[in-house]
Amino acid sequence: MPRRLIQLLLGLSLYGVSLALMVRANLGLDPWDVFHQGLAQRLGWSLGTVVNVVGALVLLWIFLRQRPGVGTVANIFVLGTVADAVLGLLPPVTALPLRALLLISGVLLNALATAAYIGAGLGPGPRDGLMTGLVRRTGRPVGWVRTSIEVTVLAVGWLLGGSVGLGTLAYALMIGPLVQVLLPLLTVPEAQPTAQTARSDG
Repeated sequence: MPRRLIQLLLGLSLYGVSLALMVRANLGLDPWDVFHQGLAQRLGWSLGTVVNVVGALVLLWIFLRQRPGVGTVANIFVLGTVADAVLGLLPPVTALPLRALLLISGVLLNALATAAYIGAGLGPGPRDGLMTGLVRRTGRPVGWVRTSIEVTVLAVGWLLGGSVGLGTLAYALMIGPLVQVLLPLLTVPEAQPTAQTARSDG
C-alpha cells in the first residue's frame, strides 16, 4: 500500500506538470483540457481550479453505480493544484522550437503519469469513472462511449475558446500507444498470500 499511495500521488502530480507544459506550449490541449481551459476563460478562474471543480462535479457518476477510490478523490485535489503551481513558475513561451519541445515533453510525461496513477490501482480518475459508468449503464462499447465523451467536451471547449491545434492531434495519436507500453511496467501487482496465511485460511 505505501508504494501504491506514493505512485498514485507522483502520477497525479506529474499529470499536473504535464498539463502545465502543454498549456505553455500553446499548440493545443487534449479534449478534456480544451474544455477546462475554455471554461476557465469564461469564468475568470484559474485553469487548475476548473480542473478540480469539474473533477468534483463529474463524481456524480457515483450515481451510475460506480465506487470511487482513494485515487478518485486524490485526483480532484492534486491534479489542478499542481498544474496551477507549475503555471505560476513557467512564463509564457513564444519561440516555436521551445513550444514544440514543451508539447512533446508534456505528452510523454502525461502518458507516464497516466500509467503511474492507473497502475497504482487505487481508483479511476473522475473522468475515467464517468466513461466506465456510462459503459455499464448503456451497454455501449468502451471505444464508442469514450469517443462520444471526448468529442463532446472538445467541441464545447472549442466553442468556449479552449486551445485546439496540433497538440490536440498529437495527444490523440500518441497517448493510447504510450500508455499501453508503460502501464504493464507501472502496474503494482496484487499482494500474494503467504503460505502461513493460506494455511490459516484453510
